[in-house]
Amino acid sequence: MPKVKTNCAAKKRFALTGTGKIKRKHAYHSHILTKKSTKRKRNLDHTALVDNANRKSVRELLNLR
Repeated sequence: MPKVKTNCAAKKRFALTGTGKIKRKHAYHSHILTKKSTKRKRNLDHTALVDNANRKSVRELLNLR
């Protein structure tokens, strides 16, 4: 049986926490930052957790069982 490859895009975008949850970055923090408030940009800077609805599909992309 062939090896199952990890999705390289997902590998770059997600990280595991120590308890097995999946961390992600916020969207809308890469460009056109001049019109966004400082508070909004600061809040987008923190990491978030992948929602339960998407956790299964992200785990499949990362080949986590």
